Amino acid sequence: MKQLLVLSGKGGTGKTTFVSAFIKLADAGAYADCDVDAPNLHLLMGQGTPPEETDYFGMPKAVIDSKLCIGCNKCRVFCKFDAIVVQDGYKVDDFACEGCGVCVAVCPVGAVKMQPAVAGKLKLYRKYHKIFSTAQLKMGSGTSGKLVTEVKKAMNTKAQRVDLAILDGSPGIGCPVIASLSGVDFVLIVAEPSISGISDMKRIIQTAKIMQIPLAVAINKYDTNLEKSEEIETFCREEKLPFVGAVPFDNMAVEAINSGNTIVDIDCPSGKAVQTVYENLIKIL
Repeated sequence: MKQLLVLSGKGGTGKTTFVSAFIKLADAGAYADCDVDAPNLHLLMGQGTPPEETDYFGMPKAVIDSKLCIGCNKCRVFCKFDAIVVQDGYKVDDFACEGCGVCVAVCPVGAVKMQPAVAGKLKLYRKYHKIFSTAQLKMGSGTSGKLVTEVKKAMNTKAQRVDLAILDGSPGIGCPVIASLSGVDFVLIVAEPSISGISDMKRIIQTAKIMQIPLAVAINKYDTNLEKSEEIETFCREEKLPFVGAVPFDNMAVEAINSGNTIVDIDCPSGKAVQTVYENLIKIL
């Protein structure tokens, strides 16, 4: 199974719009939303049936047994994250606790224990023999990269006889992006013709190169800044990177997305341009 990952380097470039269109064009049997902090691919894919949900456990958190606690205050004094609060006894603020375990070490009566904490929900959709894997990270959890790995693992396990899997990545170049890049066959970078868009495009290109993953570049909303679009194409030529197409800004695309459709579900300029991008990608793959 070949895996195509779509990244952008920054939010708001339209990579999820590209991904949803590619899934329809490829009639993909497996796909995943690796943006676990703010997943939204499910809004466009119209799953219909409820997903299979599994708790995802991140780093352990401290828990204080009020029956054993003697109120010595040592846990509160030694906690560097101010995670111990006094409210009808001593309690742990889950959002502040970093799971360091100092409170366990200093408690003289063993009233503090480390327990697995739910850090998110893994969600697996099945529809017409298609597999869609996604997840929602719990607010305040810092294990997004590990959760992305679990999202990909669930997709790979349940969709073993699929030729092409399409993955929607996270913005930026942090842990979830590194986890998304690991093990994929090809990356499409959707660039935005702006100063910040070009800067973030270059960062994600460098990240993919470090991980030795082949890539191509496409521009979304290219006609909003023709000068910057030309700058992106020139950069690709100079760096010998495949440039697979440019998609115009399209009000009909906005209407399609707001209606829960992909841009290839309707007859619109952006949909036709994305189809060209997809065809060029398939030739490379």
